[in-house]
Amino acid sequence: MTTPHAGRRLFTGALLAAGATAALPAWAREGIDVGKQSTFAKLVPADQVEAAATQQYAQLLQQAKAQNALAGANHPQVIRLRYIANRLIPLALPWNPRAKDWKWEVNLIGSKQLNAFCMPGGKIAFYTGILEQLKLDDDEVAQIMGHEIAHALREHARARMGKTAATRIGAGLLSSLLGLGSTGDTLLNMGSQLLTLRFSREDETESDLIGMELAARAGYDPQAGVTLWQKMMAVNKNAPPQFLSTHPAGDTRIRDLQKNMPKVMPLYQRAPKPDRRFDR
Repeated sequence: MTTPHAGRRLFTGALLAAGATAALPAWAREGIDVGKQSTFAKLVPADQVEAAATQQYAQLLQQAKAQNALAGANHPQVIRLRYIANRLIPLALPWNPRAKDWKWEVNLIGSKQLNAFCMPGGKIAFYTGILEQLKLDDDEVAQIMGHEIAHALREHARARMGKTAATRIGAGLLSSLLGLGSTGDTLLNMGSQLLTLRFSREDETESDLIGMELAARAGYDPQAGVTLWQKMMAVNKNAPPQFLSTHPAGDTRIRDLQKNMPKVMPLYQRAPKPDRRFDR
């Protein structure tokens, strides 16, 4: 296995120019409408959340490398994931102004877990289990990646931390702590749990829909979202994969995707299609 540095790639820079057309107002307004972000996110500094995510992501990669489980840059699945990410990320930038400055990374970890994630700041990881056991095609990979990117763009982890902090110590005291330049031990403790945060039903639905739109704009068939969740439900009916989460139920997610399909199919139909397919 290669070193963590060899197993990563940063996606800023040239991507910004590639994503310029995606930022046009008419283009950005078309598609999914999920409303405003949670106000709870404003209770926690974004830079601190992203710094915590960067640290935890680096630790995860170090652990994977120590276990000879971190795939190198030449691994076929790493090449595949980074190619798909290169198509999605420029189109994601209009959803969050901070995203243009994120140091995006995509890595593959050898594990039987059916899981993938994108931490705050654009730190993406897939586990080999979800690719191999579900036999995902490129369109389905794009749906998963888009879903996870959407969690980061909409800052669901930051909002969850803000809501928890406001509940525990009170919004007034929290604001006072932030004014003094300190978030206190409460926020630091929550920041150490970014990888294990569970999102709300609304967060999951929002990410499903935004992810479907991102994939469609990138030239990946949004109807793959339906086949993806069918695979998810079929793989283990008694204990859904971690990625599936406990809410909403798979059949509910499928209905939501189908309901919104007419909003994204025109985007897909006119989008430039990938010049490489890794599933054929």
